[in-house]
Amino acid sequence: MSEVFVFLGPTLPRAEAAPELDATFLPPVAQGDVIRICAEKPKAIGIVDGFFESVPSVWHKEILFALHAGIPVFGASSMGALRAAELHPFGMVGVGAIFEAYRDGRLEDDDEVAVVHGPAELGYPALSEAMVNIRRTLADAVAERVVSRDTGFRLESIAKELPYRDRGYGRALRLAADLGLPADELSAFKTWLPTGRFDQKRDDARRMLRTMRRHLDHDAAVPEARFHFERTALWDRAMREATPLAM
Repeated sequence: MSEVFVFLGPTLPRAEAAPELDATFLPPVAQGDVIRICAEKPKAIGIVDGFFESVPSVWHKEILFALHAGIPVFGASSMGALRAAELHPFGMVGVGAIFEAYRDGRLEDDDEVAVVHGPAELGYPALSEAMVNIRRTLADAVAERVVSRDTGFRLESIAKELPYRDRGYGRALRLAADLGLPADELSAFKTWLPTGRFDQKRDDARRMLRTMRRHLDHDAAVPEARFHFERTALWDRAMREATPLAM
């Protein structure tokens, strides 16, 4: 078993992740998972995808616990980007454009990276489109003059107003047509989309895996944790309740 662990789900198929980094790939992270992984004394932890809503999300404090124990923690793309934006001052390493946008305040809403996905047995296939991917794709379409700046902005607004569970190019284009956006531009965008669509989340995930590989290949020093880790009663209970993670 690898001494490197990466929490991965719909953002990047394991078959595409494995050539990038020798790691044990685990399902999307949930509360308590990082605590359990720390017991394995890993060389590094990577977080891409994570559960939320119906399953408690990974706790900030368990990531701080890993950092305080000298375990490098990397994040990108989805839940990893969110937690890295919040915890990079404490040593978590954020990677990619999505992390940078959250870190710099250009993105704030969690729904920007949220998607609906299928079950583990099918490889967590994404069943909706992340808003961050739509933003990047529309920006490229405007830059390539597939659509005008105004049409791109209006398509972006239409997509953002959709619940994340219903977000997708087809739904946004149908609503845009109903609202009277230029039919020729919508048609041109639809024709361009199969080759022009950009998956920012997937790109960032690959960048994180490559960053982790470089860190491990060069045996980079782990930054000293410059914070005090407070062991509260709630934390002690979480440690007691942690059970071994199924690999």
